[in-house]
Formats: sequence, structure tokens, C-alpha cells
Amino acid sequence: MAPGGNHGWLLRLVVAFGLAQGAVSMARPAVSYRALALGADERAVGVIAGVYALLPLFAAVPLGRRTDHGRCAPLLPVGVVLVSAGCALSGLAGSLWTTAVWSGVMGLGHLSFVIGAQSLVARQSAPHEQDRNFGHFTIGASLGQLVGPIAAGALIGGPDMAGSSALALVVAGAGGALALTSLWRVEDRTAVNSAPPKGGRVPVGGILRARGVPAGMLVSLSVLSATDILTAYLPVVGEHRGIAPAVVGVLLSLRAGATIACRLVLTPLLRLLGRPALLTVTCFLAALLCAGVAVPAPVWALGVMLTVLGFCLGVGQPLSMTTVVQAAPAGARSTALALRLTGNRLGQVAAPAAAGLVAGVAGVAAPFVMLGALLLLSSAVAVRSPEGGERSPEAGSVADQKAGPAAGTEADPAAETGRTGPALRRTSDI
Repeated sequence: MAPGGNHGWLLRLVVAFGLAQGAVSMARPAVSYRALALGADERAVGVIAGVYALLPLFAAVPLGRRTDHGRCAPLLPVGVVLVSAGCALSGLAGSLWTTAVWSGVMGLGHLSFVIGAQSLVARQSAPHEQDRNFGHFTIGASLGQLVGPIAAGALIGGPDMAGSSALALVVAGAGGALALTSLWRVEDRTAVNSAPPKGGRVPVGGILRARGVPAGMLVSLSVLSATDILTAYLPVVGEHRGIAPAVVGVLLSLRAGATIACRLVLTPLLRLLGRPALLTVTCFLAALLCAGVAVPAPVWALGVMLTVLGFCLGVGQPLSMTTVVQAAPAGARSTALALRLTGNRLGQVAAPAAAGLVAGVAGVAAPFVMLGALLLLSSAVAVRSPEGGERSPEAGSVADQKAGPAAGTEADPAAETGRTGPALRRTSDI
């Protein structure tokens, strides 16, 4: 399975990721409803949601280090098992603290899967394929994030909220476990770089100082924050403007669908503009559109803005993945991806908190102006990012060694949609 050859492994990986992400996207709102049924107040729900995002932070860099000098594939079934167990056992939990623990297990499983899968795509893709392959990889996440909340909404409701939310979590666990059936022969064992690079492992500070890594992390954090806050605050804006919840759900679906469409045409866009220019243009347009959401407009105009915004946001995640991979020193690319995910998780905690403070002071539309400023900063940083990563000449991946110095590529986001409630705030964390 040489880089640039058979891509059956990528299709299987996309299917597995779609199933695992669908389980997580279904379970996140179900956990919140389950906690409310167990007597939690809004603060307790926030703590449980925070455990999902914060607990795995301590494991991200060690998992990245391990993957840099070993195989990627073992993290995938481990991640699926943890996700499935976390979902199902959250539904069976009888107290808030056990619900929080199993939510953290689910978050750890998701992180393990994503680190292993992203590292696998980076390692087994020729340099000129990385943008396209990361884009296809994130389609699986987007589909899971699109279907998961809809499935949760179909099961949760009625007078027995505790029972229906528990059922949704058990179903999510079973659905996630199906990902195990798609994980056969996804890794080429000859692509494993088992020997540490000369000079020992690269320190975290050295990775963060590599030109292109901070830019990729900032773009990823900005795009993810925009997706999360849109999902959390568009229902609030709709309430203030008299837009029905069903219409808000359609608007969020338009954004998610446009993100998927963007990733399908990522390769021709890259050929037309190149990575730095494409990141710069889409971040700049997304900044203007986010600010535009704060301006009162007819529903049809809001739908157009959100569709174009979803398309622009679809670029940032896949391309930030490739930017980080190609900029990171050789032998530290999985660690760099883990650092990027760490930044994403921190942003998923900080961005909604900051948005809440801004909304409390300046009104519900103010968070969108804040997002516009953040995306504008990302646009300014992206324009100075390198077209290809600066790499150490020592150890390269098998993809690099076989394919030679081809033009770099990028990739990565995951879009999320969902119901119109606050429980769907942090689901696109790749």
C-alpha cells in the first residue's frame, strides 16, 4: 500500500470516522439531557461538558509522541472502544459524577481515534495528496456531526427524559462500535518510522516555533470556535429576531452541508489559489460573514450568508492539518497534530465562555463580531504561512521518501450541526 496507490484504506478510515463521530455527536446532547434528568443545573451540565474537553488534554501530547515512533492503527480500535463504552455507560450512570467520568472517557476515546487517524493520513499520503486526503477524511466527521444530533433528537423527548436520553446513549454506543468493522488493513506497516530521529525527540517548544505550526493552530482554533459559537448562539439570535427553531435548524444544516460540499471540491480550489491564499481568502470572507450575522437581515439573506460561511469554514480545518504536518520537524508530526488538537480543545472551552461574557455585556449578536475579529486575525496570519512545510532533513515519513518533494497540501475541519439547544456546543473537535 504505497503512498499515492490504493486508497481503499482511506475510504475505510472515512467510514469508521463517520461512525465514531456520529456516536459522539449523538451522545453529547444526550449526556446533557441525561444530566438534567438526574437533577443537574446549568452549571453542573457545563462541568460535565467541560470534563469531556479538558480531561483528554493531559493525554494528547504523550499519545502524539507514541505515534511518532510507532504504529498509528492501534489507537483506532482503542479509541472506538472508549467512545462506545463512554456513550453506553453514560446512559447507564445513576449519578452526576459517574456521568462526568464516562463523558471524560468518551472524550479520551475520541481524541485517541483522531490522533491515530490524522497521523495515519499524514503518514500514508504523498505530500501532494495530503490536502485532498485530509479533506476527504474530514467529510466522515462532517457526516457524523450532521447525522448524530438528528438521531439524538429523534430518540430524546417525551415525559420520560431520563429513559429516552439513556436509550439514545446506548444506541450511540452501539453505533460507534460498528466502526470496528471498518478498521481492517488501514495501515501499511512498512510506513512506520520506528526509529527515533537523530538528536532525540523534538521538544514541544521546538515544534511550536516551527514556521507554520502556530499559524495552522490559530486557523484551526478560529474555525472551530466559529462553528461551535454559531451552533450555540444562532438559536439565541433566532429567538430575539422571531425566527422559529425549525428554521434555525435548517439554517444550521445549510452551513453544515456547505462545509461538506467545500471539502469535495478542495483539490481544484487548491490548484487555483494555493494553500496560503485559499486560507487567507476564506478566513477573510468568513470574518465578514460572521460579523454580518450580527446585522438584522431577512431569513433568506441569513441563509445565504450561512451557506457561504459554511463553505469558507470548510477550508480551514483540513488545510490547517496539512499546514501543521508539513511545517513540523520530521519525527514530530503526530505530536504537532496532538498540539493542534490540544489548542482546539482549549478553544472549545474558552470561546463559549468568552462569547457568554461578551453577549452579557453587548448583546447576543456581539459574539459574532468577536468571531469576525478572530477570523480576521487568522487571515492575516495565514497569508504569511509557508506554502510547504519546513522539515528536518533527517527522518521523513515513507510517503515523503517515496513521493519526493511535491507541492504541499492541507486539510482538516469538521463541521457540526445540530438541534437548536445549548447542549450542542462542542462537537466538532478535530
